[in-house]
Amino acid sequence: MIFFDAALDWLANGLLNASWWQIVLYTLVTTHITIASVTIYLHRHQAHRAMDLHAIPSHFFRFWLWLGTGQVTKEWVSIHRKHHAKCETAEDPHSPQAYGIKKVFWEGAELYRAESKNKETMTKYGHGTPNDWIERNLYTRYSWQGVGLMMIINLALFGAAGLAVWAVQMAWIPVTAAGIINGIGHYWGYRNFEAPDASTNISPWGIMIGGEELHNNHHTYPTSAKFSVKPYEFDIGWIYIRAMEKVGLATVKKVPPKLLLGSVQPVADEKTLEALIAHRYEVMAGFARELRRAGKAEIEVLQAKKADVSVLRAANRWLHRDDDKVPATAKPHIAQARAEHPVLDKMVTMREELRQMWLTTTASREQLAADLQAWCHRAEESGIAALREFSMKLRAARA
Repeated sequence: MIFFDAALDWLANGLLNASWWQIVLYTLVTTHITIASVTIYLHRHQAHRAMDLHAIPSHFFRFWLWLGTGQVTKEWVSIHRKHHAKCETAEDPHSPQAYGIKKVFWEGAELYRAESKNKETMTKYGHGTPNDWIERNLYTRYSWQGVGLMMIINLALFGAAGLAVWAVQMAWIPVTAAGIINGIGHYWGYRNFEAPDASTNISPWGIMIGGEELHNNHHTYPTSAKFSVKPYEFDIGWIYIRAMEKVGLATVKKVPPKLLLGSVQPVADEKTLEALIAHRYEVMAGFARELRRAGKAEIEVLQAKKADVSVLRAANRWLHRDDDKVPATAKPHIAQARAEHPVLDKMVTMREELRQMWLTTTASREQLAADLQAWCHRAEESGIAALREFSMKLRAARA
């Protein structure tokens, strides 16, 4: 009878006899460690080699991921590298453009498991991942025994409530990584840069996802250990990396490049061309700001005349985007806005001319420098203040 009572007490309260808020806190802390392990160890360290990790945190992250996810390092890294190499094509393992947002959001984990069985993917993209004794004989060989051990630990600590804790822990990565980051992060959100894919930043403040919410920034600078680029963006994964670096447990290799501005040169030269190509995403983001500002100015003129601004408002959202990223429904608005507003038409035309300078593969370096000089001359003689100011800033740029 005493044993039966003790068993019932354990089932109800576990070893800790924790209150509900303590159980919730434990769940939040453990899931946060899991997402930190994914973003720091699997993503920034292993997949992109943006940083080096000391053996202590490296082994801790491997052990924790075995407990909390059952993920095999080689599988995760291989699939993620293939995602970047084949982004938003039919070969992308989890593209909402290829599979649809609903499938990636709700069945992202299934897509991951299917790709993990592709031996060609593992061979081609899995190089450089751990292959020591513990990886071969425990983490890879018995990958799901780790999550089983986590369930036993939770049951021992919290009794029956431990099953609910375990369920949340097991769903955390499939929902946040497979669903939110791989799905919504390529479908909806804001973009700082016109990366060649549809990647978006989901939120500038996403503590729960460890910095992974800044997905457009990451796809623009994939080898950077730091995902935030704007003052209002917060990358908590980067905070942890910097803390580890301070105590010698991590070494950062790359961060997002920063465009340097010196004195305005008399003409754009080959160094200007180098800066343009090396910092093209930042340069074009600056041009996009000027283009949006010009669009708003045109809207204000129409409003002062009590004219209809609906078409221009709809167009202004997309004027700064590459043509292949503009939805078909917006293209008639853009065409009408450009026809009715010569300033915007000129800026859109010159934006595309500037973009072609790093897309051209046949022109020589000298020819491209001459083309850039001519572009700056036309911009500064256009009579459009935004173009003139942008061109002068470009002539001050250095790589």
